[in-house]
Amino acid sequence: MTLLLTPEAERGLSKMPKADRARIVAALKQVAADPSRRWPFATELVGQGGVWRLRKGDWRAVYRVVGGDVVVDRVGHRREIYR
Repeated sequence: MTLLLTPEAERGLSKMPKADRARIVAALKQVAADPSRRWPFATELVGQGGVWRLRKGDWRAVYRVVGGDVVVDRVGHRREIYR
């Protein structure tokens, strides 16, 4: 499986502190390796079928699984990610 980042997600990752970025990327790689598995740090968003939220500390990644690939739409701080 492949991990794909949108330009918005890449911008969000570039603004993060280095240690937090490493934790989010490692978790996203785990999800990409087995997207069908239920991960304890990932939750499906209510009202948005097929869109998932990955949570690590105060940082969030919003992604979806498309044909076995994990497409990361947004990455950001918890106070800003859902706006």
